[in-house]
Amino acid sequence: MTAFDKLKVLLTEEEIRREVKRLAQEIDRDYRGKHPLLLGILKGSFVFMADLVRLLQTPVEIEFVRLSSYGSARTTSGEIKVVQGLRAQLKGRDILIIEDIVDAGITVGYFLDYLRRRKPASLKLCALFDKPASRKVSVPIDYLGFTIPDKFVVGYGLDYDEKFRHLPQLYFIED
Repeated sequence: MTAFDKLKVLLTEEEIRREVKRLAQEIDRDYRGKHPLLLGILKGSFVFMADLVRLLQTPVEIEFVRLSSYGSARTTSGEIKVVQGLRAQLKGRDILIIEDIVDAGITVGYFLDYLRRRKPASLKLCALFDKPASRKVSVPIDYLGFTIPDKFVVGYGLDYDEKFRHLPQLYFIED
């Protein structure tokens, strides 16, 4: 049995596409007349962020940060590492964090606190997937795609030990 044999579809490519489009419309509505800075959390958010940005009508600036709390494990270590920091000016900016999934909330909670200390004009979070059953730190999600069950998921940018990011659907790994 290969690793691919253990994958079961949770969300189809079409379901994800529809939800990304809806999120883009909400962001366009809320940021009309503004020029927000979109901060993608690498590596997982890159597929979602690319699809989202292509659908936005709002002019945006894009920046990435790389944080890590997993390594090659299936559960968070609880320790946040800033692997690649920010170069953009944050003070007084409208900032929208783009995240693939909020599960334990530790990483994005840490990042929200980090950004608040830099005094942005506004700070919001857009997450495509939310796994509230895994939550250890409460985080406000302003734009949410899907609430998913407490399963380890891959695909659409999410990985397991750097594998499966390329898959266009969201899968869970059946044990």
